[in-house]
Amino acid sequence: MSKLRLIPKLQLKPASYNSNKLVLVVTKQFDNIIEIGDPVSQSKIFQDQVSDELIFINIDSKNRQEISLLAKIISEVSEEIFMPLTVGGGVTSIEDFRLLLNNGADKISINSAAISNPDLIRIAAEKFGSQCVVVSIDYKKDENNKYFVYTNGGLNKTSYDPIEWALIAQRYGAGELLLTSISHDGMKNGLDLYITNEVSKAVNIPVITSGGCGLAKDFSDGFKIGKASAVAAGSFFAHRDQNFMQTRSQIYNSGVNIRK
Repeated sequence: MSKLRLIPKLQLKPASYNSNKLVLVVTKQFDNIIEIGDPVSQSKIFQDQVSDELIFINIDSKNRQEISLLAKIISEVSEEIFMPLTVGGGVTSIEDFRLLLNNGADKISINSAAISNPDLIRIAAEKFGSQCVVVSIDYKKDENNKYFVYTNGGLNKTSYDPIEWALIAQRYGAGELLLTSISHDGMKNGLDLYITNEVSKAVNIPVITSGGCGLAKDFSDGFKIGKASAVAAGSFFAHRDQNFMQTRSQIYNSGVNIRK
C-alpha cells in the first residue's frame, strides 16, 4: 500500500503593496485574506521539515500577467527545494500548462477553466500525461442545503454537485482531484468528511482533501474516515506553534500509513 500524503497548501495573491509580487496568504471561507509572508522562504521551511510535496494556488488570478508571476515564483522555489510541486490559479490553456511545467511545476491544477472547457483536461492529459493534471473542486452547500461546485474563487455557482463533477473530471482524464470545502476553509472545524468520502468512493484516482484542519486528528480523520489519498492544509501550518514534523508524527501514531 502506498504511503498517504500530508501536503502544505500555499495560497498566493498579488501583494497589497506591490501588484507585481505574489505573497503567501491565508483565508477564511475564501475571504478575510491575510498576507503572511514570502512563499519561497516558507517552501524552504517545509523542505527542511520533510514535506511530501507542496501545492501552490494563486487565488486572485485576474489577468494574464499573473501566470508569468506565478511561473517566476515556481522557478525560484524549484531552485531551492526538491519535492513535487502542484501549481494552479488562472490556468486556462495548454500554453499555461507548458509555461508552469517548464518553470519547475510537476503537476498543474485547473479549476474554473476545467468547468468551462472540460476538453482542456483531455488535451492536457494527452500532451503531458494524466498524472500531471489535477482538477481542483471548490464546493459548498447552497441556500437549500445542497452541495454544488463553485468557480472563480467561490463566486459562481455551477450546476454540478462535487461527486458528479469528480466523475466527469476523471472521465476526461484527470489524474488527481483536489477538494476544498469553501465553508470549512480556514475555520479549523475539521474537514468535510462526507464529501471527501463520497468522492473517494466514487473515483479510482487519488483524492486530496482540504479546508478546515484545526487539529492533527482532523488530518487522521481525512485519511481514516474520508479515505483520502492526501490531506492538504494552509492556515493550520501558518498559525500553529506545532510544526509540520510534529503533526506528521501525531498522524502516524494514530495508525495512519503516512511517512514517519
